[in-house]
Amino acid sequence: MYCRNCGQAMAETDKVYGACGSKVNVGNSFCSNCGKQVDQNASICVHCGTEFKAPKEPKSKLVAGLLGIFLGGFGVHNFYLGYTKKAVIQCAVSSACLLLSCCTLGITAIGTVGIEIWGLVEGIMILCGKIDKDGEGNPLKG
Repeated sequence: MYCRNCGQAMAETDKVYGACGSKVNVGNSFCSNCGKQVDQNASICVHCGTEFKAPKEPKSKLVAGLLGIFLGGFGVHNFYLGYTKKAVIQCAVSSACLLLSCCTLGITAIGTVGIEIWGLVEGIMILCGKIDKDGEGNPLKG
């Protein structure tokens, strides 16, 4: 692995800063795979074929936490963070319970309350830092 800013070799354990002090995968002068100089506007290294991806803006911990607290029963916070499978389950179960509650005299509304508590707990865990990564493993900001 090589620094995208200076081209110097880096250890695989260097996850935050490279040899020159710049953040890992920040910079566009050198290839992170082969270390050779590349055109700053290139999207692919002409030497080894590595594709360059722009770093994504990190998701907000505050936004995710508040979505979990207020809309957690529908999995909105999990959609925001990229945990799509869990979000679809939360949304589907809550919706099904709400729709069935009119036929079952409100008994299935208990399921909706359970899912809402699940979302509330996850929202608090996000704000407290127990959940600190999005669905792709990127750290949350703020």
